[in-house]
Amino acid sequence: MGGSSSTASAPAEARELREQEALASAALSLPLLRAVFSRSADLAATLSLPPTSFRSAPPLETPAPFQDLLASLGPTIASLFFPRGASEDAGAGGWLGFLKGFNSCCARARASLPLAVLLRVYAAACAAAGAPCGVQFRPDEDGGGDEEGGKVVGELAPGEIAVLLSMCWVMAWSGLAPRASGGEEGGKGEAVLLPDVSHLVLSALVSAGAVADDEGVWGWEVSGAGKGVSVQEFTSWVISTVPGLGNCLSRYVQDRFRSSESDPAKESSVSTGNTTFDTCDAYLLTRGRAWSISLSVRNTLSEKFLSASVIGMDTGDLLYRSSLHGKGLSRFWSCVEGYKGPALILLSAFSNSGSENVDAGRKWGIGVLTEDGFENKDTFYGSSGFLCATYPIFRMLLPSGKEKNIMYCHLHTQLKTYEATPKPLGLAFGGSIGNERIFIDEDFSKVTIRHHAVDKTYQHGSLIPNQIDLAAFGNWEDSPEKMMMDMVSDPNKARREER
Repeated sequence: MGGSSSTASAPAEARELREQEALASAALSLPLLRAVFSRSADLAATLSLPPTSFRSAPPLETPAPFQDLLASLGPTIASLFFPRGASEDAGAGGWLGFLKGFNSCCARARASLPLAVLLRVYAAACAAAGAPCGVQFRPDEDGGGDEEGGKVVGELAPGEIAVLLSMCWVMAWSGLAPRASGGEEGGKGEAVLLPDVSHLVLSALVSAGAVADDEGVWGWEVSGAGKGVSVQEFTSWVISTVPGLGNCLSRYVQDRFRSSESDPAKESSVSTGNTTFDTCDAYLLTRGRAWSISLSVRNTLSEKFLSASVIGMDTGDLLYRSSLHGKGLSRFWSCVEGYKGPALILLSAFSNSGSENVDAGRKWGIGVLTEDGFENKDTFYGSSGFLCATYPIFRMLLPSGKEKNIMYCHLHTQLKTYEATPKPLGLAFGGSIGNERIFIDEDFSKVTIRHHAVDKTYQHGSLIPNQIDLAAFGNWEDSPEKMMMDMVSDPNKARREER
C-alpha cells in the first residue's frame, strides 16, 4: 500500500513542479533561478541591499531605526519565503520549495495580494529591526503560514506610511543604481538622499478621511501626531492611486537575483550625482513626484519616471521651462512645435486672493501627462492623457472614457482670418470649449481650474485642495514668482526637424 501511494503521488508532484516552473519562468528565466537556488544557503545575503546609508532632506529627519529596517530586509524575505529546510535540499523537493517561495512574492496575482505580501514583509522587517509598526500578519486558525493562509491587519500611522514608502523607494533604487555613491555608515561616500514622500502620505490620509481635504493640508506635517489608516483603507488607496506600489517586492527580489548573477566588470554603473542634493528648487519634477507618477501610470513611461526618481530628471528631456524660455503661448509653441510624443506638463502656482473660494498665499501644483504631440487648432484633440495633483496632495485622474477632450492648444498664426465667434487662445485640458477643466491663457498669466463636474474626459477628483464648487479657481499675477511651468518630453521620440 505504501509503495502504491508513493507511486500515485509522483505524477501529482511532477505536475505541481511543472506548474510552479511555468509561473516562475514568466518572471525570471529558469536557468537564472537554478543558479540562485544552487547558492540558496546564502539567500539572506543575496536578498540584502548593498551597504549604503540614506538620509532625508532637511527639515525632515530620517527615522532612527530606518537603517536597521533596511538591513533586516534581506534576511526577512529569505526567512518568510525561502525556509532553510527547503533551500538546503538540493533535490526536486528543495527546488519545488524554492519555486513556491519565489512565486509567493513574484508571481502575478490580483492587485491586493502583492500589497498584502509587501505589508507582511514590512511588518516582519520592522519587528526584526525593533521599529514601530502598527500592522501584523495574522495566520489562519489552522496555522497556515503563507500569504493565502492569513491576512495583514492593523493600522499605519502617518510616520509609518512614510517609512514604508521610503523603504519601497530604496528597493527600487537598489535595482537602478547598484553602484550608488553611498557607503556603509561611517564609511566613504555620501548618504543617498531619500525623496520627499509627504504628498503621498497626505494623499493616503485624505483618501481615508483621516485628514480633511481643506486649507489645513498646507500646515500638515508627517512628524505631527495624527490619526492613521487601516490596512484596508491603505490598500484601497494604493489600488486607486499608486497601483505600482504593490509590485515593489516582486521587482526587488528579481533585481537582487539578477544582480547576484551579473558580472561586476560588465555591470553598467548608474550615476547618482543628482541624488545627493535636493532638486525641488531646480525643477518641478522632483524625485518624489517622479516616483509618484511612476507608481500611477501603467504604460512604458513608468520606467522613465522611475529612473528620474532615482537619478533625477535628465535636463536633455526638458522641452520648455517658463523661467528659461519665457512666458506665453508663443514662446511655448516655439519650443514644442513639431514634437510628436508623450510629454508631462507641470504647473506650480499660488492662488490669487481675489476669489473667496481659493486659499490665498497657498502654493500647489498640478500636472498633465499627454500621449500625443501638440497641434495648433481650435478644437480639442488627443487619444489619451492623465491629470494629476502633485502638491500638496498627490492624485492621479485617469481618462473616464466618456469623452475625448484630452487637450486643446490654440494660438494666432501670422495668417489671421476673421472669426465671428473667436475660439479662446491658450492651452486647455478636459471639459469643453469655454468650460475647460484646466485652462491656461495666451499670456500664461492666468490659469483657471474648474470643478470636475464640467468634465467628462477625466475622472472626478480635486486638483487643488478645498475645491468645493463650480467657480473658477486660480488667478495669478503675471510674474515668474507667481507661476512656473516645466514640460518634460520622452527622449525616445523624434524631435521636430530643424527649420
